[in-house]
Amino acid sequence: MLKLDHKHAPPLPAQEAKQVALRYILEAWEEAVYDGLDPDTIATAAIFAALSDMIAVYGEEPVAQMCARLPERVRHGEFTVGKTQQ
Repeated sequence: MLKLDHKHAPPLPAQEAKQVALRYILEAWEEAVYDGLDPDTIATAAIFAALSDMIAVYGEEPVAQMCARLPERVRHGEFTVGKTQQ
């Protein structure tokens, strides 16, 4: 599993931080699937966790506005594996 030394590491640039965060999530996802969890169940839990955290930080309305843009982003391939530009 990927480990970062939080006490001594300088902050990562935003794009690199997103890539590292995505690797953490994908590793946890793979481990959960390996342990027998259904990918749909993992996806639901991941979306819930992400939205809950974002609402705690930004509030419900800004997160709702961001979610309203998701269908178009999905249609444009932003979340398609191999094209993801996090």
